[in-house]
Amino acid sequence: MITCIKNVHIVKENEIIFGSIEIESGKIKSIIKGDQEKQSESEFLYLVPGFIDLHIHGSNGHDAMDHHNKDSIKEMAKSLVQEGTTAFLPTTMTQSVENITKALSNIKAYHASQDKSASKVLGVHLEGPFINVLAAGAQPKECVVYPTIEQFDAYQTASGNLIKKVSLAPEVKNGLELIKHLKQTGVVASIAHTKALYQTVVEAIGCGATSLTHTYNAMTPLHHRDVGVVGAALLHNELSSELIFDKIHVSVEAAKILLNAKGVDHLVLITDSMRAKWLEEGVSELGGQKVYIKNNEARLEDGTLAGSILKMIDGYKNLVNDLGLSLVEASKLASVNPAKELNVFDHMGSIDLGKEANFVLLDQSLNIRQTIIDGNIVYKG
Repeated sequence: MITCIKNVHIVKENEIIFGSIEIESGKIKSIIKGDQEKQSESEFLYLVPGFIDLHIHGSNGHDAMDHHNKDSIKEMAKSLVQEGTTAFLPTTMTQSVENITKALSNIKAYHASQDKSASKVLGVHLEGPFINVLAAGAQPKECVVYPTIEQFDAYQTASGNLIKKVSLAPEVKNGLELIKHLKQTGVVASIAHTKALYQTVVEAIGCGATSLTHTYNAMTPLHHRDVGVVGAALLHNELSSELIFDKIHVSVEAAKILLNAKGVDHLVLITDSMRAKWLEEGVSELGGQKVYIKNNEARLEDGTLAGSILKMIDGYKNLVNDLGLSLVEASKLASVNPAKELNVFDHMGSIDLGKEANFVLLDQSLNIRQTIIDGNIVYKG
């Protein structure tokens, strides 16, 4: 374990300072401002808070639904440190009750005994099966079902109460009732794979919805007669918007519109990546469906986008290079805001006294030099 990181540009929640950080028992013990003389003598390095990915299905040949492989979540977690991700929510997808239940049990088992050199599993993001079949996207339509509180509670039990976020369509039968239940039980309700009209989104907000899943994708677009779910995203900062910023799922111009409407405090950078991330181009798999990987895109045979192969560090670079965000602002989307959404900001998500020593050390070109978890170097670039 390292005890001190010296002479770096420390990206805090609201400012960048030059200095050093002392670490004790995996926590930030002190932050010491440096002097200008040492700044000019030192290599120019940034220390940013570790990235937190709230929506990720797979990586490096593994998927959150791989219940048949007890090491699938571990292998996912080990691969994610290469991209600066220090914590994440493995994300399930629309499948049979049996397969989802087995996947949740597998995540629960790994969570109880995590690899300390790997990205931390903070819980589970349940995407589907409570969605609108007409907006299923790459989610298998034959497994879409109406939500019930009883079925969600069964999933929550199988997970060991690890489900922290649920993506669902509010307009389907029992959708609003489940959103109320999620709010009462402290789970983030996120609007997703939906054909909802604007007024239904307003109702969902009233019931407790606080998030939008992969904004712009698989949701009602902006229209001048009914602004739909996208319009609600632009109008309501009660909703935090997930953003897959690979410039494929969302164009630079669309991201700028979203940023101008919501500001940096209401956006969350996600990857929504699938198992083909970190692998070569070719044929992969998602929920039993063939996925074709080419030119950084993942598509089903019919051309439907099937998640991404985005890495968090590349999304972070895009925020800076294409949207013109400062490192402070980009770190809000990649670290601060996701931590706040999960109510873990008291101990992670920013660089501050007493918080976990989870960092990404970047050079001036924003390439990763090191990923650090609990004060331990877990990856060197």
